[in-house]
Amino acid sequence: MKKIPKVSDTEWEIMKILWAKAPCSAGELIKSLTESDPTWHPKTIKTFLTRLVAKGALGFEKDGHAYLYSPLVTERECVDAASESFLSRVFGGSFKPMLAHFVEHKKLTAEEIRELKRLLDGRGS
Repeated sequence: MKKIPKVSDTEWEIMKILWAKAPCSAGELIKSLTESDPTWHPKTIKTFLTRLVAKGALGFEKDGHAYLYSPLVTERECVDAASESFLSRVFGGSFKPMLAHFVEHKKLTAEEIRELKRLLDGRGS
């Protein structure tokens, strides 16, 4: 089974763009991130790209003078790994207390409640 790298909250922002638009150059990523949030700094983005490559989350290929970055892991794989990590750290790996916590502490719409019931009914075999 392939090991999925741990992706920080900030690295998620870069990964989301790459999952949607890969391959991308550092310049394209910088433009996209700074347009949505001007507090991003180009050097910071390049540092995160280097870290994501080192973790095995991203790969790259040289295209002339530019490097084109692409994800080596899918968004689904990262979501699954982050969910398992959260469940383990916060709820001791037990799903029932996690679900109970969110149902009790979050305002759910009628549609969300119907969807949860539908999902749970589909799993009840």
